[in-house]
This record gives sequence, C-alpha cells and structure tokens, in this order.
Amino acid sequence: MSRESTINAALGPFGVLLFMSLLLFSRTAESQQVAYDPLAVTRGRRPEPLELTVTEAARKREIPIRVYLPLDKTAVPVVLFSHGLGGSREGSVFLGKRWAARGYVCVFLQHPGSDTSVWKDKPPAEAAASLRKAMNLENFILRAKDVSATLDQLQRWNQQGGHPLYGRLDMKRVGMSGHSFGAATTQAVSGQVFPTGASFTDPRIKAAIIFSPSSPQMGTAKDAFGEVKIPWMLMTGTKDVVPLLSRADVKSRLAVYAALPPGGKYELVLDRGEHSIFTDRALPGDTEQRNPNHHRVILALSTAFWDEWLRGDPAARAWLEGDGPKSVLEKNDRWQWK
Repeated sequence: MSRESTINAALGPFGVLLFMSLLLFSRTAESQQVAYDPLAVTRGRRPEPLELTVTEAARKREIPIRVYLPLDKTAVPVVLFSHGLGGSREGSVFLGKRWAARGYVCVFLQHPGSDTSVWKDKPPAEAAASLRKAMNLENFILRAKDVSATLDQLQRWNQQGGHPLYGRLDMKRVGMSGHSFGAATTQAVSGQVFPTGASFTDPRIKAAIIFSPSSPQMGTAKDAFGEVKIPWMLMTGTKDVVPLLSRADVKSRLAVYAALPPGGKYELVLDRGEHSIFTDRALPGDTEQRNPNHHRVILALSTAFWDEWLRGDPAARAWLEGDGPKSVLEKNDRWQWK
C-alpha cells in the first residue's frame, strides 16, 4: 500500500484534508521564517562603540577610529568606513550601528588633515576656504595610506590577548566603504588605476561600497576603473553635488559604473537624493526635504551586498539580483547591476 493510501485509510477524507492543510501551513510558515530580509536585526543591548587610535610610527601619524561591535563574540567580517571632507569617525552612525547589528565589526576612520579640525571654530568664510584647501593630493595619499595602516593595526590587535578586539576579526573577509572624499579613498584602495602608475590597492579588501563616487581628474573613467577586480556597489542621487567643495557632478558620478567591468558591480541612484543622504543629517546648502526611505534603501542594499560578498550568503545574492530591491525602492529610484 502506498504512503498516500495509508494516510487515506487512517484519517478518512476529512482527516486527509485537515492533514494537508496543516502540512501546507507548516511549509508556508517555514518559508516565511527563512525568507531573506536585509533589514532584520537581532534585538538586544548593543555594546558602546570603542574609541581607539592607530599609531603609525613610520609616518608619525595617529589615526582615531571608532569601532562598532556586534553581539557575536566570534571572529566576523570587518567593514571599514572613510568619512568625507571635514568629517570624523563619529559620522554616518546609522551605517555603523546597523552593519554591526547584522554581525559585522565596523571600523570608522578619522583622517587628520581632512577631518573636523579643518573647519572647527572658524568663521564660515574661513572654514569654507580651509575645506577647499584641504581637498588636495597630499591628503588623498594620506587617507589611502591610513586604510592600510589601520588594517595592519587591526591584525595586530586581533592577535593580542586581552585587547577588546582579540579574536573578534575575520581579516580574510574585509570590506571597505566611504562617502565623498571617503568614496575617493575607497576607490583608491580597492582597485582604481592611476595614470602616474601609483597604486594604493590593498589586496586584503574583498568588496567595496562607494557613496558618491567620482571620476578621476586625470585620464578617463575607463582607464581608472576598467580593471577593478572586486565587487563594487555605487550609491548616488540625482542631486548629489557639492558646488563649493568638489568638481564632481552627477554625470561624473554616473560615469564610474559605466566604466566598471561586469561581475559583482551594482549602482543605486536615489531620486532627488542630495550629497548628505549618506550622512546622519542634512548639510548646509541642502534644498530638498530629506526622504526617510533613502536611509532604508541604503541600509537594505548595503547589507545585502556585505552578506553576499563577505559572507557568501546565496539568499542575499538572490535578493539583491532578483526582485528584492523592488521591496524598498521608490518609483523614480534607479537600480542596476552587471
């Protein structure tokens, strides 16, 4: 007697109907339980961020960092973040807290020479001039080297018994991210090619998210980004410009994705998104009312990207490269990948 016949005989027609209904409900509930959700987080009290300093003797340079730790005490992937011009390790808290809540150790760097010290306690006109002056090649190189110096120090702390980061870092799974000047920093350390032949690429970085990307001032975008080998996610907005501080316009930002080779490359363009949407608050000069859904989209797509490329989660990839983004995007937002 077959399995189906045995069930029919034991339960009768009404019993079979009830049994099948319960089975269908169970499978549906199980499917819903395991469905991938990049915005879901485990509730619980989060540890306070660690305030540490990376000291690089060779350059006589101290790099303040803020570390957001997940609840998991085992070694987990590491994500670095580089702030924009005039920013600090205290910026873009919404990213650090959420990524840590998703199980990543998040390290926010502060770059002396292009941080808050450039404008703090200065009259507006003097502060603006100081900011423009700080956006130079010297600070760009300092920033790129800060990233590698921080990774070196993280490796040492990870092996130093008694240190708060001891055994907490999976240094084989490192992501890099940054906004504005921090985006340029991220591009430099994760695959950009420079016409001078200089290279700042750090092979320890396995994936990168670039908030407000920009094309190079020398050479073409294709020359700079055509050989990027690791996954990149680019995020910008249709009003992502800073006229006083940057030559980058929306066209320049969109040219980066077009120049990238296929394979793990993504681009998000948020409708009416200004330069400040990747920060915690509006910036002077903003003209648009902030859209709260922008942060929701940024968090969802960035989390899925880290889950895919730092954890190798197939569900994250299916969500990101399937219909998942439609659940958070608004009508005029633009999303593509290759």
